[in-house]
Amino acid sequence: MKEKRQPMVVNGRAYRWMSEPLVVICVDGCEYDYLERAAASGSAPFIARLLREGSAFKAAAVVPTFTNPNNLSIVTGAPPSVHGICGNYFYDREADAEVMMNDPKYLRAPTVLAAFAKAGARVAVVTAKDKLRKMLGHELRGICFSSERAADATLAENGIDGVVDFVGMPVPSVYSAELSEFVFAAGVKLLEARRADLLYLSTTDYVQHKYAPGSAGANAFYAMMDRYLARLDALGAVVALTADHGMNAKTKADGSPNVIYLQDLLDEWLGAGRSRVILPITDPYVVHHGALGSFATIYLDEGERASVRARLAALEGVELALAKAEACARFELPPDRMGDLVVVSTRHVVLGTSAKRHDLSGLDAPLRSHGGVSEQTVPLLFNREVTGLGERKLRNFDILDIALNHLQVRGTKRAAQELASS
Repeated sequence: MKEKRQPMVVNGRAYRWMSEPLVVICVDGCEYDYLERAAASGSAPFIARLLREGSAFKAAAVVPTFTNPNNLSIVTGAPPSVHGICGNYFYDREADAEVMMNDPKYLRAPTVLAAFAKAGARVAVVTAKDKLRKMLGHELRGICFSSERAADATLAENGIDGVVDFVGMPVPSVYSAELSEFVFAAGVKLLEARRADLLYLSTTDYVQHKYAPGSAGANAFYAMMDRYLARLDALGAVVALTADHGMNAKTKADGSPNVIYLQDLLDEWLGAGRSRVILPITDPYVVHHGALGSFATIYLDEGERASVRARLAALEGVELALAKAEACARFELPPDRMGDLVVVSTRHVVLGTSAKRHDLSGLDAPLRSHGGVSEQTVPLLFNREVTGLGERKLRNFDILDIALNHLQVRGTKRAAQELASS
């Protein structure tokens, strides 16, 4: 890329052009502890190097700590109050319907990816699940496909065909670690083929929902990831890694899910049909979490909001019960897409609607989930030395700003130090 090009301004932020290929990775559900434990075990030597050399930071994800709001924040460089995506699922007041928020029509801001592609950069996006593909690829002149639907990719729809043969892996099950591995393998192939100046990779949190940090299952996943990160580094790319949210156990002492069923409570307090509970974690892939997360919104009559809020705030397991205005100001959310109340549960508790509406038969391990403030801390890792950040509070959606505006152009931090001492 030409360094003399004018910076790209998107959503009020200026981004310098890539002087080297840039790979931005969102590792779904990556609690910082996963990286530290895998590195300490010897399973992830490349990650260990990044942690040891100091190009690693802890940052805050967007609350609610779910996939769609955070991925869209990362690629727009802005919070949900700007781009409009405040969950995987929401109540559309205009349509009077509860719907998945995975259609680009809900997006209110351009992405950095599309802006660079429009200006001539070769941009590619690979996601694990297809639910994100259309929003991440909105107005993108480039390559955009998912592992889940890789066999169906066409030039017209995805900017590439023959993906399965190109990557050299069969299409994995949507409930597998291999779905994420396909993302990394595709990223390496795209870089090897020089088909991307800017590459965005987004994985699935299937493994993180099943395995705690430091477990054999988790370390095996991060060992796999480590090999691909090392390969991307060897190909000369700037590697920038973050996550959409962390992950925590949400169980009682006996291992059963630790759930507050909000709709059942409200029906008991107010009567059936007097309120509506929305769980923004809801998506088409509920086997590993049963649509149970730590963030919920509630719609109810104005005269009942104060008393309901007080009763919810007093419940064991509830960390926050906020009025809409307060929640939107605190978490930078779009008011027209939020309920009248926002409820956030504590670290080891999840929120449900009614017990009869949640099918937990697919859980084959103790429940691990996310959505609350307790899953907000995520990693920011880079394979270049970071400069000029000062004391600013870091967010996961600062990753493109840091990668394009605050990194050494050549070499890892170690290489820069060796060059300086030679």
